[in-house]
Amino acid sequence: MAHFAKISEENEVLTVVTLSDNDMKNSDDVEVESIGQTYLETHHGWPAHLWIQTSRNTFSNQHISGDNSKAFRGNYAGIGYTWDAANNIFWPPKPYPSFVKNTTLAQWESPIGQPPSLTEEQTSQNEAGTHRWEHEWNEDTQSWSLTNSLV
Repeated sequence: MAHFAKISEENEVLTVVTLSDNDMKNSDDVEVESIGQTYLETHHGWPAHLWIQTSRNTFSNQHISGDNSKAFRGNYAGIGYTWDAANNIFWPPKPYPSFVKNTTLAQWESPIGQPPSLTEEQTSQNEAGTHRWEHEWNEDTQSWSLTNSLV
């Protein structure tokens, strides 16, 4: 099965559809994206160039098989995602106005990077189920805040 994102002229993903592999194969029995796009235009009445193939097995530029040479277009497209043709990536909605694109990981990240690591004690408390330590982004202060929800 192949998956295609239907995008708007503004590159917003409107829906994702599944297409039979046979509906996108050429005469040499090879899957070709443009054949799938033409099929979708014919059967859905949406312009071919606004159908972009996506991989159900790719998240954060990692393929679920572990073979990242198979990673395709950064992330599996979802409704509300944005197609970035320049970087060949489907982006989830931006979580905070200050976040920036990390094209290597196909993820949004804070302007100061990843949150700090939890301490060993915090990690063990999380694992024991007595606490729920985590970092949350504070847009006002442009910093990570440590939160704790007692279980």
